[in-house]
Amino acid sequence: MFHLQKATQVTSADADREGPETLLALAEHYRYPPRPAAGPGAAAPFVRANMVSSIDGAATHDGKSGGLGGPGDKAVFRVLRGLADVVLVGAGTAATEGYRQPQPDDVFADLRKENGQAPAPALALVSRSLSVPPDYPPLSHPDTVVLTCASAPRDRRAALVDAGATLVDCGEDDVESSTLIATCGDRGWPRVLCEGGPSLLGSIIADDLLDEICLTTSPHLAGGHSGRIAVRAGDGDDSDEDAAALRAMTPAAIITDDDGFVFTRWLRHGRSSIH
Repeated sequence: MFHLQKATQVTSADADREGPETLLALAEHYRYPPRPAAGPGAAAPFVRANMVSSIDGAATHDGKSGGLGGPGDKAVFRVLRGLADVVLVGAGTAATEGYRQPQPDDVFADLRKENGQAPAPALALVSRSLSVPPDYPPLSHPDTVVLTCASAPRDRRAALVDAGATLVDCGEDDVESSTLIATCGDRGWPRVLCEGGPSLLGSIIADDLLDEICLTTSPHLAGGHSGRIAVRAGDGDDSDEDAAALRAMTPAAIITDDDGFVFTRWLRHGRSSIH
């Protein structure tokens, strides 16, 4: 049976001005599911990803995901960060996209206070190789951690520690997705927002740890050889790719804007939307 699901439209003009009313309305739409007061679910982080792609599936344009965005996408990006406890991102993606330390946003200050959250989300950089420049500004911030593994090069580990970075091992020979998500919970970050890159998101998907994905579809065709929003180790091997398990998701909502962008929310199959 087919269902006609109409999209809710937001005006890109409002999103471009980033007016508080529009942002708070979006925050209500994107709010995290309520957490149980007790039991195993009370400690388990909810993992949400926010990604953008072209109509034909390209994850970047001119080497950056930001090249596919627009005012509405920036507004959703701001809202999702305003709701999260931690931004989880691959260190390479953070450096390429020019990430800086998340700052408090006055629009969401009251909402975060009501939820018992810190004024701004923490930043968790994921890196197996620790190939992060020691002078990368967020490294020395007290609300930034680098999630790595015990076998990371000792010289790079020492250089980052000397630069003031906080390193946390999440595995021996590789960064284990289950351990890094558990680490977020242990550090008091139950609302996890993953912003990629493709390898990090691919590993989270492969380990069946993704609860929700918020996908912006840019109204463009990219062509070329740009990669996808998620990849996993060994994707160049056809037999390995065929063996990857499909993860069922359920469409929760669709939003559009005046610029033709489409914003979708997909929840893990079997998880009910909060609306």
